[in-house]
Amino acid sequence: MNIDEDFLKSKIRDVPDFPKKGIIFKDITPLLLDHEAFSYAIQQILDKVKDKKIDVVASAESRGFILGAVLAYELKAGFVPLRKPGKLPYKTIKQEFQTEYSTDTFEVHEDAIKKGQNVLIVDDLIATAGTMVAAINLVKKLGGKVTECIVIIELPDLHGREKIENEECELFSLIQFEGD
Repeated sequence: MNIDEDFLKSKIRDVPDFPKKGIIFKDITPLLLDHEAFSYAIQQILDKVKDKKIDVVASAESRGFILGAVLAYELKAGFVPLRKPGKLPYKTIKQEFQTEYSTDTFEVHEDAIKKGQNVLIVDDLIATAGTMVAAINLVKKLGGKVTECIVIIELPDLHGREKIENEECELFSLIQFEGD
């Protein structure tokens, strides 16, 4: 089987009007279910960062956790979950952010990232970049250095890439869906 960007795209399910009317949710669970697609996606990301020193992988709740934990294991790096408020048991710092359909907040343990550590931020999707910018801000608040931001899916029409570049971070996406 030829695994490429089109194959990965075929493993993304559109769910109309979720989580609210007018949104077309890009569901990665079919990709996660397909061993070849999931393995290919993880390997593409590993190939992208293989020459970078990564101390920590940070990922946003909740689909980002799936990717981040696997990548942290493969990179022999630590894993830092960025959680919704009230989910972490220790002292936290927080960052509020706006998505295309809500306002939300992430928290991270105040000792999760040490000053100067190289951090890879991973999530399933970038749309308007609210989630990713919040993750970048949390890493910076803790003194970490964002080495790269990586997503499976990018929705270029929502201009999230420009916001990431404004944060002086590099963004890598495996697949893009134009006009969605």
